[in-house]
Amino acid sequence: METIKIGNKEVGFNKPVFVIAEAGVNHNGSIELALKLIDVAKNSGADAVKFETFKAEQVALASVPMAAYQIKNIGKIESQVAMLKKLELNEKFYQPIMAHCKKIGIIFLSTPHGGFESVGFLNDLGVPAFKFGSGDLTNLPVLEYAAKIGKPMIISTGMATTEEVKRAVSHIKKTGNNKIILLHCTTEYPCPPENVNLRAMAALKEKFGVLVGYSDHTLGINVPIMAATLGAVLIEKHMTLDKNMPGPDHNASVESEELRQMISAIKNTGAILGSRVKKPTPEELSLRNIARKSIVSIKDTKRGELFTANNIGIKRPGTGLEPKYYFKVLGSKAVKDIKADVLISKNDFKK
Repeated sequence: METIKIGNKEVGFNKPVFVIAEAGVNHNGSIELALKLIDVAKNSGADAVKFETFKAEQVALASVPMAAYQIKNIGKIESQVAMLKKLELNEKFYQPIMAHCKKIGIIFLSTPHGGFESVGFLNDLGVPAFKFGSGDLTNLPVLEYAAKIGKPMIISTGMATTEEVKRAVSHIKKTGNNKIILLHCTTEYPCPPENVNLRAMAALKEKFGVLVGYSDHTLGINVPIMAATLGAVLIEKHMTLDKNMPGPDHNASVESEELRQMISAIKNTGAILGSRVKKPTPEELSLRNIARKSIVSIKDTKRGELFTANNIGIKRPGTGLEPKYYFKVLGSKAVKDIKADVLISKNDFKK
């Protein structure tokens, strides 16, 4: 698997897990809230913070209703366009947001939710990668358009069949762009544990030979940590300042302390997983003589007397004859008088 560079970070299976703190639309249309979310993402250890770029009319027809989870989370019924209108990130906000990201050292990303126009807008801003949500997995014209630019393509695969993922990957690759990261995802907000299906992430890697990660919609932080241990090179998680704020995504997001704990655990997975070689650490080597055991006498034994289970045993330390020689010693004769509670050496017995 190749390594893909996003901004100043390298993403790959031998690299630290790349974490996107997804602000999404949780800024609720406020620049002040957006800037606070960026600070939380940075202070929590995220590599990138991600928003969504769109105008409501670019996303849905005026007649399209809200999704059931949106109605539940917002507590009222209106059209998608009416809901999305309040969640647009004003174009005049982008420069101060990106300047703030640069100042504090976190990568700015945004999903081009508004199609061709959003892709062009973000490209002009110089985003280092394109992250597409699950709803655009089958939007092959837009995927091709973005892929031709040559930047990394991060694609969520919620709601998708393997065949649909195959088509998306094929259309991206035919542009000559092989910088693809597929994110396993379940499009439920929140997603119950029984619908996560983390093994599908490994299946994506095996099937398509690309880097894989996980975009999480579950409550809490356990599942993304598990995904990191299963080989995710990138984790995306919704974040908020307060789960009780109004909006469709807040209650399926994590607040600052949860985000910090999650990222800390994820960043440790590489060190914890280690290499594929079983060998003792230097610290273990220093303990072997103390923790391991040797063949010892357990009672006084006279010269010429046979060694039996009554006069030899196996105890610490590990500086003497290894236990693997126990049955060789049994039935042999002591070549000298041996006191109780001492190590038995190769020179103490003979057949």
